[in-house]
Amino acid sequence: MNHFFRQIYRYINPMVNPDLEPAASRWQTQLPTVWLLGKTGAGKSSLVQAITNNSAVEVGNGFQPCTRASAIYRYPEPSPLLAFLDTRGLAEASYDPAEDIAACQHQSHALLIVMKAEEPEQSDVLAALRKIKNSGEIKQLLVVHTGIMSLSDPDERERAIRYNQSQVEVVWQEELKSVKIDFAPDDKQLVGLDTLRSALAEMLPILYLLVDEKAHQSREEANFNRLKREVMWYAGIAGASDALPAVGLVSVPAIQGKMLHSLASQYGIEWDKKRFSEFAGLLGTSFMVQYLSKLGLRQVVKFIPVYGQTVGSATAAALSVASTYGIGRAACKYLYSISRGEPASEAEIRQVLKEALNTVKELHEKNSK
Repeated sequence: MNHFFRQIYRYINPMVNPDLEPAASRWQTQLPTVWLLGKTGAGKSSLVQAITNNSAVEVGNGFQPCTRASAIYRYPEPSPLLAFLDTRGLAEASYDPAEDIAACQHQSHALLIVMKAEEPEQSDVLAALRKIKNSGEIKQLLVVHTGIMSLSDPDERERAIRYNQSQVEVVWQEELKSVKIDFAPDDKQLVGLDTLRSALAEMLPILYLLVDEKAHQSREEANFNRLKREVMWYAGIAGASDALPAVGLVSVPAIQGKMLHSLASQYGIEWDKKRFSEFAGLLGTSFMVQYLSKLGLRQVVKFIPVYGQTVGSATAAALSVASTYGIGRAACKYLYSISRGEPASEAEIRQVLKEALNTVKELHEKNSK
């Protein structure tokens, strides 16, 4: 068995229990964040419920104080992949978003300007937005017009939406994307939900994986979808740890080993050396060689002054996220076959690995634009 995969196998053994808390804590400080900016009653809690598919979540329930003016909600628990930052106290003229900007500036994030269509008085929101604009830190914005069905006349509704949209664009000094949403009174479904999710997925690509609810072509794919968030969490903490000099070479195999141990338990399978050697072989020699060479190279790159702490670390993190997600996806395919007493297909294992790596690569490229 390849030396690197022997390292992973060490951590598959439950007797070896590496402390993942430092990497997990670092990942929590880097969670992609949706920043909700709007007046009380604008519909922020409804947005969070819609995005997370959790009707029990309300602003004030699950949100923990983050700064003096805001609260944060990490989703899903206990292995968060996304955070929501709710700005409170906008009615206070003294609101200063500096702390909230600092809370988001090192994270991929989207700023949602939430405005009720029938409320043209948005001075507090606009004042906060002006300060955010002047900071130069926030780049991705989406204007969300809520309560649109409260204006029954279509012409009046469009005029109100255009007016609020123009107020925001005057402050931001450019045209901005927007969506219109509301709860339909009969079926309680959110009008405009698909448009909202599509717009958010463009801003925060991780949402593409989180909310991908398309019909599955097989039971195996449906089963992986149930475990996908766990795989994504391990991928996230692998990337967070790998961004630290001299850490990733040791921590990434430990994280991947713990992931494989956890996934196996979900399928009622125990890894032994023979079974894991088979899995490593199915991944392919070319994958192992390329993966190992990239892993060693990126650790060296991180020590190059300035470059290593910026481009090098970012590249290292991205590669570890992709490889961990890819290995997790391939492992689920392998474990599913074993659990059903079927032979694992080399071609199918390599195909799902390739697709998983390409998916994360595409999402990373979108997020880097």
